[in-house]
Amino acid sequence: MSTATETVGDTGESSGNWQAGVFGGIVGALVMGGLVLAMNPPVLTVAIPSLYGLAPPPNPAVGMAVHVTHGAVLGVVFAALVGAFGVEGTGRQVGLGIGWGVATWIGLAALVMPVWLSVVGSPASPPFPNFAPPSLLWHVVYGAVLGGVYAATADRL
Repeated sequence: MSTATETVGDTGESSGNWQAGVFGGIVGALVMGGLVLAMNPPVLTVAIPSLYGLAPPPNPAVGMAVHVTHGAVLGVVFAALVGAFGVEGTGRQVGLGIGWGVATWIGLAALVMPVWLSVVGSPASPPFPNFAPPSLLWHVVYGAVLGGVYAATADRL
């Protein structure tokens, strides 16, 4: 008779919680979308749906759906960053979320979005690059909410 011993334990690697990333990304995108609608509605009603040929005419529901989908996908990337860097604790995860919000503002909103909108011929195409301060605020809020929701739900989802 032979016996085998199997040890199961923590490898010290964390992969992040993608479900908490999706949830945090959705909540963050909804909060950010509310700010965008309050401060500059054409961004959400024309520019964002124009990325996929879904506007004009202005369409706030489609714009919000596209925006929330982007937020969820970016939330998964955030979760991967949390895992890759072993970021623990609410304050650090919120801080990483804010940093992620700034990174998405620079890379996606300020650089990719103007080019994409120009290529698809959107009437809402901003100048390149588009380092608009209100957009920075919106992305910082997205990241802070994403990080906070992630921290609150990562152990529960």
